Amino acid sequence: MKNIAILGSTGSIGTQTLDVIRANPALYNVIALTGHANAELLVSQALEFNPKLVVIGDEQYYAAVKDGLSGTSIKVLAGEAALCEAASVPEADFVLTALMGAVGLRPTIAAIKAKKTIGLANKETLVVAGDLVTRLAAENGVKILPVDSEHSAIFQCLAGEDYESIEKIYITASGGPFRGKDRDFLANVTKEQALKHPNWVMGAKITIDSASLMNKGLEVIEAKWLFNLAIEQIDVIVHPQSIIHSIVQFNDGSMKAQMGLADMKLPIHYALAYPDRVSTSYPRFNFMDYPELTFSKPDLVTFRNLDLAYAALRSGGNMPCIINAANEIVVNAFLHHQIGFLEMSDVIQQCMADLPFIQHPSLNNYLETDEHTRIFARELVTKKYLAI
Repeated sequence: MKNIAILGSTGSIGTQTLDVIRANPALYNVIALTGHANAELLVSQALEFNPKLVVIGDEQYYAAVKDGLSGTSIKVLAGEAALCEAASVPEADFVLTALMGAVGLRPTIAAIKAKKTIGLANKETLVVAGDLVTRLAAENGVKILPVDSEHSAIFQCLAGEDYESIEKIYITASGGPFRGKDRDFLANVTKEQALKHPNWVMGAKITIDSASLMNKGLEVIEAKWLFNLAIEQIDVIVHPQSIIHSIVQFNDGSMKAQMGLADMKLPIHYALAYPDRVSTSYPRFNFMDYPELTFSKPDLVTFRNLDLAYAALRSGGNMPCIINAANEIVVNAFLHHQIGFLEMSDVIQQCMADLPFIQHPSLNNYLETDEHTRIFARELVTKKYLAI
């Protein structure tokens, strides 16, 4: 039985991870749970799974969680430092990092230093500080198992293969709800339209990222670090059916594709059980239900965020950190009707142009870049789009 710590248990990936664990009670035991602000759900999860430790990220909800778990032996903590404690709890065999955004960086580093096997669903950790995180993982002999469907697909295709034989990888994109639309259409889209993903059920932030193709940009950066690839080896193709999750092309010209229905429980299940495969009762893919699988190039002019992500990766240094922090701010602004869909890219691009570039950043440089970018991006939104 594996002891599992779940960072971000109240989010989309976290709740689906608990679904997987609930279906396999003989295989997994929950040792720690963390949530950001959904105190009610976190308490409910803790009462069901009885972990050793529960952490609520937003300290204003500490009393509610503490009261909800009174009468139990569960230790309750709050705040960012406590997330690092949950990530390094001694009994944990496997730490799933499903926190949203750059807040996942420090807890992931804590888990690495504690030599925990990591299931990485927090792509921002590698986007912000991929060089630092992968170096620390190598130094500590830590496995980072990807949980994103696309990176899990690549990882599965590479089972038994030499990474040096990779010629190219293709990360697939559904195209989101606005596939095929032009800039005139996108200028007036609403939050409600952007949140209607055609294939996947995800949280609000990642759904907006999918609509803008920023999610693919972040995945390109993550793939570079996970699989030690050059930029030229990473391509994105639009595949509206979301059946092929990614493809690896080898230096002899052969290709492997990982396929399956659009269900995040599949990559979650694979990471939890790795290196084994454990049978499931999930619905099976039927070729007759998908007589055509189609592919096309992404529109980098209309959906500029993907192009900006490639540019950030080419620059290196702290530039991916800048793009990630700016994106988190503008997505939140869009969700609160403070900025238009196309204007998100304008703010990100200005942050990339105006903020200080650091070629070889330290951890403190990354953390300072993240903070300064958020302040600058908020100022841009306020001055340019809220007219305050």
